[in-house]
Amino acid sequence: MDSIDKLLAELKAEYTEPATPQKPPPQTKTFIQPPSKSTSLIDNLLAEVKADFVEKDAVEELIRQQELEQERIKQEQLKAQQLEGLKNQAKDWLEKLDPFSAEGLWFERFAEGYSSKLEAAIEYLQTNE
Repeated sequence: MDSIDKLLAELKAEYTEPATPQKPPPQTKTFIQPPSKSTSLIDNLLAEVKADFVEKDAVEELIRQQELEQERIKQEQLKAQQLEGLKNQAKDWLEKLDPFSAEGLWFERFAEGYSSKLEAAIEYLQTNE
């Protein structure tokens, strides 16, 4: 936005009175001339241009935020699908697990730290992929 502000200031300076101050003729009273209509038109035009840029930036930021939100939702859906797949895989693994085998006995001890055997099986399968 700084470059836009600089450009606007340059345009304003170009269309306003010359940069070198001129000495008024010697008088007893000095009158201040009100800004000309062209100066106020330029100011209005510059304000409109600046407002357009600000609005454009706001729209772009909103679009970026929406894209980020969509990506987050997509990632959550993918994670939920993967978890569902792991649940099915864990159920199958638990059905095939012989509780009296070495792995079955080990798993019983491992599952004690979890709220369910299914949760323990999911964790076990995730770490052993």
